Amino acid sequence: MFWFLLITMVVVVAAVTLAVVGGGDSEVLPEVAPEQLVDPLPEARPVDRADVEALRLPVAVRGYRMADVDDVLVRLGAELAERDSRIAELEEALAGAPAGDGEDDRS
Repeated sequence: MFWFLLITMVVVVAAVTLAVVGGGDSEVLPEVAPEQLVDPLPEARPVDRADVEALRLPVAVRGYRMADVDDVLVRLGAELAERDSRIAELEEALAGAPAGDGEDDRS
């Protein structure tokens, strides 16, 4: 009786294992297509605050999809660098402009 129960238990465990793992070439669960960024940052114009607030990055199994996060960070970094450069140009032009605060220089 003991051997019969032991062999039955081994057969049941093997059947469950094959059912869970998928014994053969067929997949038990098909691969799920990864979520894609639905509404990326606009390409035709500079990014504004509303674009960043509306941005929702897709979530993967272990967090956010690194490729989408990297793309967004690269784009935002480029936009910020461009704006910083423009601000520096304008400040330089303002520093070089003659000071005209409305007072006449009479000596």
